[in-house]
Amino acid sequence: MRRVTLTQYLLEQQRDAGTIPADLRLLIEVVARACKVISNAVSKGALGGVLGGAGTDNVQGEAQKKLDVLSNEILIEANEWGGHLAAMASEEMEGPHQIPHRYPRGEYLLLFDPLDGSSNIDVNVSIGTIFSVLRAPEGDAVADEKAFLQPGRAQVAAGFAVYGPTTILVLTVGNGTVGFTLDRELGSFIMTAPDIRIPADTAEFAINMSNMRNWGEPVKRYIDECLAGKAGPRGKDFNMRWVASMVADVYRILSRGGVFMYPADAKHKEGRLRLMYEANPMALVVEQAGGAATNGRQRILDIQPTTLHQRVGVILGSKNEVERATSYHSAGG
Repeated sequence: MRRVTLTQYLLEQQRDAGTIPADLRLLIEVVARACKVISNAVSKGALGGVLGGAGTDNVQGEAQKKLDVLSNEILIEANEWGGHLAAMASEEMEGPHQIPHRYPRGEYLLLFDPLDGSSNIDVNVSIGTIFSVLRAPEGDAVADEKAFLQPGRAQVAAGFAVYGPTTILVLTVGNGTVGFTLDRELGSFIMTAPDIRIPADTAEFAINMSNMRNWGEPVKRYIDECLAGKAGPRGKDFNMRWVASMVADVYRILSRGGVFMYPADAKHKEGRLRLMYEANPMALVVEQAGGAATNGRQRILDIQPTTLHQRVGVILGSKNEVERATSYHSAGG
């Protein structure tokens, strides 16, 4: 079987499919290389002195892990000098990171969650990196926060890496969703899932049950029906999965179907996940794989952002289940 590397896939998208220009191809390759470096740091764990807290808080007021800070630095340093970006934005930083004047300015904006699932770092459970690419508005001398406030459907590429037993890179450039596995001996991402498709139906759901007391009626109705099993209105048994790393939960859904829910609730009235760094890139990846993604009332990719760190409720995965859960919100529960 022909082994297709990430670079070969991107070149085919550039030359044959005409999906991406050369500078976007190069940008994605730089992001992928940064993910390799992060993967290497993660794999060393305690041996690399990267476990534990950093003693600082991010802009969200959340305690940072050492790997949060390190991963953020790796992504910035890898991307700021290549000439592909006008600016970057990270979940870990308050405002956009401008490209230093000594480097050329590019046409794209990069957003990232450098290390998703930080609570799992010290217990050796899968974590990852999520990224999103937008075009910078033309004519703007400086790519300020306003430049990033584009709806998710404007993304030209998105993806995520999972640092687990193997390191996986999932990517979309708007022409389907594909998966790559890092061959550590070669140092290359090799395509292992050329056309990821999420089954429309599923018998698995992922949700943090500890938040049940805060859920709205539509979410309670949906989960209660799943838990009722064969004797309930759904007429089948469901399994619950929850890894507490969005990258791991979404990768499982891409692999075998399922629905992931982190809804807005009484405690997190706007939602818990970040629209720009988590929900938008994951929604594009999932939709390109035949799935669906909503906030309970509207398609995530149609939401107009108002702030860089805006939060949102998320329901994504197998299309029929997402549509059912969303319809319960439309019906008022």
